[in-house]
Amino acid sequence: MRDAGLDRAIDAAGGAAQLARKIGISQPSISNWSKIPAQRVIAVEAATGVPRKELRPDLYSEPMGPRDGVDPVDVARAQEYALLAALLAAAPSKKLLDRLAGLSGDETPLGQAHAALAEVAMRAAAGQGDREYFDLFVGLGRGELLPYASYYLTGFLNERPLSRLRADLAALGIERAANSSEPEDHAAILCEIMAGMADGRLEASFDAQRAFFEKHVSLWMGRLFADMEQAANAKFYRAVGTLGRLFIEIETQGFAFAN
Repeated sequence: MRDAGLDRAIDAAGGAAQLARKIGISQPSISNWSKIPAQRVIAVEAATGVPRKELRPDLYSEPMGPRDGVDPVDVARAQEYALLAALLAAAPSKKLLDRLAGLSGDETPLGQAHAALAEVAMRAAAGQGDREYFDLFVGLGRGELLPYASYYLTGFLNERPLSRLRADLAALGIERAANSSEPEDHAAILCEIMAGMADGRLEASFDAQRAFFEKHVSLWMGRLFADMEQAANAKFYRAVGTLGRLFIEIETQGFAFAN
């Protein structure tokens, strides 16, 4: 029997088949769910606009904001990572596109990237995000891009970078979700982890954040975003690529200057 959160997600997506397409998995996988797996909540939220606390109230009943005393710069970093995680996890919902259309920018390169993303979100035609996400990250057989650390670092999936990541996640107390089919080195998952570290939801010192970023993010994710900017099927996601590339550059410089 499906729980209420899963039923609402399926209804919001327009059916199980549409939800499966939006988050890049097979319809039989969703048919086997009784509730949304923990590792899929962010993707389903991004694809449907249904808040995570309604999708899985057992996991997200507490406020998801930063802990008291977190530096405003770290809060802003966490928000940037969370946005990238949502955009990489699933095709953007209408609700997310509406939120993006309200972004404002400034004269900095990152601010201009925010403004550009707001503009393409405002102009996005119905279904454009769904089509782009499918072509870029899912495809018929495989998408144009493979957003996994193992692939970018070795040319193959499920290689040594993934095993090293799993060891470091275990040391941080982050366990692999039961029945998970998505490798943990997916860019969306890594951005979500960095967001949790930045705003204090995941306990990690600054040195631990830097070590995780340098070992599992900075070596490859900037290249993924640069490839997104050049992808033949990207229009909306070209702006996402620019934002992501600039932000990873800023994070790389920030951690380096903190030495």
